[in-house]
Amino acid sequence: MSEKQAHLNGAYYGPSIPPKSQAYHRPGRGSDPLGCCCSCIFGLIFKLIMTAVVIVGLAFFIFWLIVRPNRIKFHVTEAHLTQFNFSNDNTLHYNLAIDLTIRNPNKKIGVYYDRIEARAIYEDQRFSTNTSTTPFYQGHKKTNVVNLVFQGQQVIPDTKVLSEYNEQKNSGLYEIDVKLYLRVRFKLGLIKTGKFKPRIKCGLKVPLTQNGSSSVGTFETTKCDVDYFKSI
Repeated sequence: MSEKQAHLNGAYYGPSIPPKSQAYHRPGRGSDPLGCCCSCIFGLIFKLIMTAVVIVGLAFFIFWLIVRPNRIKFHVTEAHLTQFNFSNDNTLHYNLAIDLTIRNPNKKIGVYYDRIEARAIYEDQRFSTNTSTTPFYQGHKKTNVVNLVFQGQQVIPDTKVLSEYNEQKNSGLYEIDVKLYLRVRFKLGLIKTGKFKPRIKCGLKVPLTQNGSSSVGTFETTKCDVDYFKSI
């Protein structure tokens, strides 16, 4: 018995006991302070951009409610064509006079017309240009009439134009386009804008007048369209 007791009080010779494992925590992305900082900065920038967009949109809406801007209206109210014929060498002889009526319907916006260039076009062929209009200012809710005269001769090399001309000669109405290239500025109170370059197109059907009368009646007032608009 004493030998067994001594054996039990000695060293342990059984299977080895594994040591306790220590838990290892790998740092994840959520705990990265640099990532958190970048997210906060991007979030702040986005909020600032959205706030600026809302403020600008609100300011523009308030401006529109106060000013109520409307497009300038262009009409050709009179057109007199006293000469329009081709000679044997494809030279077009012409004499066209039109009254261009410009209406500013705005109550608080004035318009400076710094330049008006008018081009007369027949079957996509430009045959005359008028740049003689004197610059002027148009006040609120005002109407101005600009007189444009196209007179002279021009060689038209395209032979297809002659066939169209003969058809229109039989009908008595000539389809002539007048395009306006403008340079304008707008005035609101004491504020003047930069220059804009609108382009206006007037598609006219003009009867030929001889000895003060026309065989197909008189010219009808024609509304012009804004064909192009940009700032300088």
